[in-house]
Amino acid sequence: MAHTLPITAEPPTVQVGVNDTGIGPGGPPQGGGRDGGGGSGRAPGAVPQRAYFTGLTMGLAAILMFFMALVSAFIVRKGLSNDWRAFALPPILYLNTLILLVSSATIQMARGKLAREDLSGFRRWWAVTGVLGLLFVGGQLVAWRQLVHEGVYLATNPSSSFFYVLTAAHGVHLLGGIIVLAVIGLKNWKKARMTRSTATEMATIYWHFMDVLWIFLFLLLKLGQ
Repeated sequence: MAHTLPITAEPPTVQVGVNDTGIGPGGPPQGGGRDGGGGSGRAPGAVPQRAYFTGLTMGLAAILMFFMALVSAFIVRKGLSNDWRAFALPPILYLNTLILLVSSATIQMARGKLAREDLSGFRRWWAVTGVLGLLFVGGQLVAWRQLVHEGVYLATNPSSSFFYVLTAAHGVHLLGGIIVLAVIGLKNWKKARMTRSTATEMATIYWHFMDVLWIFLFLLLKLGQ
């Protein structure tokens, strides 16, 4: 009777290679995201989107603190002095306020066109916003000329001094916004680290901030007369 030897089969072994980074052969998970979302798929050196908005928030906070310091000085100077002399605000300031309100509507329309990927519509309304901003600044210069024609100068009275300082400070900041609008409208975004949508969002926030700030300053100047 023949004897047969039992055959034993060893279970196959699976070897998982580990590279020098400690990550398996599949490599790290690929992350996506726009402009700096939290994944590793963004371009090297790209700035996360939240960093842009954090910087914008800090910048707006600094601007707000600057103007609140001026407003506090305005209120204290008016309340503690007997030499405050009121003067009539130039009527063109009402038109300037309306222009700035309309510009907030047009920049929102441009933002909406970009969200729908209508670039021609975006550029059109974006340009209209810039033109309205320039009209506002030009209107402020006209207001200054009207005051000068009436003999109201920077050093005429504390009330006129604050008027020139507050309107000039706001005008300079709005001019900065107009420059940003021009850069966004003319920039080639194919090689930019920031996307056009992120830049548009940030510029829109800044523009609305300047709009609300002007309304507050205008009411302050009007009630302070």
